[in-house]
Amino acid sequence: MTGIAVSYTVDGAADAPVAVLSNSLGADRGMWDPQVPALAERFRVVTYDTRGHGDSPAPAGPYTLDDLVDDLVALLDEVGAPRAHVAGLSLGGMTAMRLAAREPERVHRLALLCTSAKPDPQPFLDRAAAVRSGGTAPLAPTVASRWLTPPYAAEHPELVAKLESMIAGSDDEGYAACCEVVAHVDLLADCARITAPTLVISGWDDPALPPEHQKLIADTIPGAELVTVSPGAHLANLEQTLQVTGLLLGHFDAAGGTR
Repeated sequence: MTGIAVSYTVDGAADAPVAVLSNSLGADRGMWDPQVPALAERFRVVTYDTRGHGDSPAPAGPYTLDDLVDDLVALLDEVGAPRAHVAGLSLGGMTAMRLAAREPERVHRLALLCTSAKPDPQPFLDRAAAVRSGGTAPLAPTVASRWLTPPYAAEHPELVAKLESMIAGSDDEGYAACCEVVAHVDLLADCARITAPTLVISGWDDPALPPEHQKLIADTIPGAELVTVSPGAHLANLEQTLQVTGLLLGHFDAAGGTR
C-alpha cells in the first residue's frame, strides 16, 4: 500500500450509508458542493482532495493510478467504511473504476461522470510539461474553459473565477504527476471486470472527454446505464446540478438502506 492521508470532509449522519465523491484533475473537493447537501440528507458523504490538489499533500512523483486508489482505500479505512458508494468525475472516475475492478468488495454502487477508460495521452503529457515549465496558474483559464459551456460561463463569472482559483491552487508537481497518471490510463480490461451496479454520466458538450469516452465505458461495464446531460461540459455536475444530483440519489438509493 502506498496510500497517503488526504484532506477530506464528512457530511451527513454518522450511521448512514457512505458515499464518496472523487474530484477531477485540477479541481478540489469543492467541485461537489452543489451535490453535497441533498446527498447528505440520505448518506454520509465523504468528499476529498486527490493528492496534489486542494489541501492534500503532494508527495514526490511519479504517481500511478494505483497510488490514487491506495489513497482512497486508506480514506475509506479512516472513515470506517468497509464498503461505499463511489462517484468520480474525470480523474476521480478513473480512480473509482480502478478501485471497483481491483477491490470490488469496497464498492457498493459506482457512478462515473465525464471520464474515460482510455484517454488520448498526448494532451495530458503536454500539459504536464507545460505545468513543470510555467506552473498551473497560466493554464487555469484554458482548463477552466472546458469545464462549463461558454453561455453558462458567461452567466456565472464568479464560478469561473472560483474554478480558475482551484486549478491555480494545485501543487505544480502534484498536478503534473496526476496529468501523467491520466496519460497512462487504460482501464478497458478493468471495466469488463467491474461488478458494481454502474451509472455513467456524459456531458453532451464536454470538450475534454467527449461522450464517446463514456459510451465506451458503458458498453464495456456489464449492465452499466448511460445518461447524457445537455447542455453540459466537463464539470457537468455544476451546470446540471439538479439533474446530476437526482441521478446520483436515484442510483445510490436503489441499493436500499444497506451499508
